[in-house]
Amino acid sequence: MDTAGTTDAESPGGPVDTGSPRNGGGAANAGRPAPALALDIGGTKFAAAVVEHDGTITARTEEPLTGPGTAAGALRTVIARVLDRVPGGVPSGVGIGSAGPLDPIAGTVSPVNIREWREHPLRDEVAAMFPGRPVRLAGDGQCMALGEWWRAPDRDRVRSLLGVVVSTGVGGGLALDGRAHAGSSGNAGHIGHTVVDPAGERCPCGATGCVETIASGPSMVRRARAAGWSGADARELAAAARAGEPRALAAFDEAGRALALALLNAVAVLDPDRVVIGGGVAAAGGILLDPLYRWLDDLAGLPFLRGLRPVPTALGRDAGLYGAAALIHRDRPAASLVAPDA
Repeated sequence: MDTAGTTDAESPGGPVDTGSPRNGGGAANAGRPAPALALDIGGTKFAAAVVEHDGTITARTEEPLTGPGTAAGALRTVIARVLDRVPGGVPSGVGIGSAGPLDPIAGTVSPVNIREWREHPLRDEVAAMFPGRPVRLAGDGQCMALGEWWRAPDRDRVRSLLGVVVSTGVGGGLALDGRAHAGSSGNAGHIGHTVVDPAGERCPCGATGCVETIASGPSMVRRARAAGWSGADARELAAAARAGEPRALAAFDEAGRALALALLNAVAVLDPDRVVIGGGVAAAGGILLDPLYRWLDDLAGLPFLRGLRPVPTALGRDAGLYGAAALIHRDRPAASLVAPDA
């Protein structure tokens, strides 16, 4: 299936009090399409933005998840806060990019790192806040890829873009012909759960040796600490690697190898026009990219795989928000993926 895995819901129910989203208006200025509300649901923080039809972000906010049971409050907080910062009331629609796995027909999400959300009805929860407005749900990696395509200055020459996010987890997505590719279940792009070490660590997803057990920020920290490093988090690990700390460097090297294996496998199958890498860990720059490129060169076999160079995101941490907005402004779900009204 080469259509987007987004789903629509237009709830007939009344609004849910989020603390401040206004019911009035929602109309665009004369002659201008109304903005979209974009939500990025990650494993450690939620972000929201109001995004105009031309891609301009007019307001943005985020809220960390401070522990178990905080997801519902964080969702309401980011929605209320971001809509308080712009005039005009309710947006034209809401695009949601969420960590998965997800069920795009039911509109539910089960993020690996948010344990209280198992088959959580996220789409319908948000739709109840904005009656009569379309709410579309896709994977966060799918939104990242779509956002990178939408905002690329040469997008007319890019028919296929593979996006990879290296952060609290490792995710990915594919934009094809300007749409987020969902796959048959809506979960295409889970590159972090491809197996690169069958004898490796058990992953929370249930498999063994997933990329995420080696290349995510928490996994890199855990592996470095098991080797005797005493730092606290991925930011400290990157600083230690820049200072030449051998155990920190080894963790980034192992991550680079795992990512290289996953990318070579994905590119061998998909042969995309462009590969983009983003996320908080990828923002470490050369500390991660240098070993990644080295392993890509060492492991590539087929001629079209040689010289593979994923490019750093041009949108930083906002790539997923742009993609979520594009679900409203540009993307449209296939009829077979439109869920019944909530």
